[in-house]
Amino acid sequence: MLDDLDRRILRLWQSDPEMGPPELAAALDLPAARVSRRIDKLREAGILRGVGAVIDWTVLGYGVEVSLRIQLDKTARGAFDRFMAEARKVPEVTELQTFLGRVDLRLNVIARDMSHWQHLYRDRILTLPHIAEIEALMHVATVKTDQTLPI
Repeated sequence: MLDDLDRRILRLWQSDPEMGPPELAAALDLPAARVSRRIDKLREAGILRGVGAVIDWTVLGYGVEVSLRIQLDKTARGAFDRFMAEARKVPEVTELQTFLGRVDLRLNVIARDMSHWQHLYRDRILTLPHIAEIEALMHVATVKTDQTLPI
């Protein structure tokens, strides 16, 4: 599916995501138009989903991060869909994942401080529909966060 040029582009971009197509082309010693066409093809194929900013929320005042493991009451018809639709409306939910197994969903939630977290938890999280069980895991430190893989 990927040829050597595609792999070279992706490897280089993983190592320095701030490079634009002209910088990538210069580093690869190729015409910018050719590299841009390849990037477009990688996007069209769904391999390259986007390039975005990585925000350090702690610098912006969000010092509390909590991971919530949630089991839903699956006896209720449409429980997953209703829960996910409502959870998406909570701006502080930065990630929502579904699982197979004992845990149905995981939400990553950020808050400014413990008071803000308590308000979010009581007024926004616990009011989400169809929660049967919930476990909160307070984030202490990020040891590794990297989506770079060998290509």
